[in-house]
Amino acid sequence: MEQQFAKIIELIGEDLERDGLKDTPARAAKAFKFLNRGYSQNIEDVVNGALFESNSDEMVIVENIELYSLCEHHLLPFIGKCHVAYIPNGKVLGLSKVARVVDMFARRLQIQEKLTQEIAETIQQVTKAKGVAVIIEAQHMCMMMRGVEKQNSLMKTSAMLGAFRNSVATRSEFLSLITC
Repeated sequence: MEQQFAKIIELIGEDLERDGLKDTPARAAKAFKFLNRGYSQNIEDVVNGALFESNSDEMVIVENIELYSLCEHHLLPFIGKCHVAYIPNGKVLGLSKVARVVDMFARRLQIQEKLTQEIAETIQQVTKAKGVAVIIEAQHMCMMMRGVEKQNSLMKTSAMLGAFRNSVATRSEFLSLITC
């Protein structure tokens, strides 16, 4: 990967012998691996058994989970926050595990629509919840730094499963409780 970054830097017309660029291919390769570390993770290791018996059947919401991802179309960052809710069905997921699930999928080349759906489906699969809702709000550098260059654009996506899809009241309660 380091050699490929060196080639890219040379192809844009830069001199790899310049002081500021001498170690850049190695740093860029290391950073790119870090930014895409979700490929080396799996849901079993992320959850790590943190699924606990619970009598709770009320909505659990974790909001404002920051996320950082790379757009699969331009390899540019999109940055935002994720709101996750689920209605337990005998089990609750360890609080930090919700954020770890978000990170696992965000740290892969992505489009926001797919990311939102993957998080919802995975929380559903792991918890067997009565319903799962996920909303992501993000700013995309591919729209801000290039193309249409719209600095204030914000993309919002949602995925509603089970009770959140089937019940207007449940969905409305969720939407009234989060701060979008």
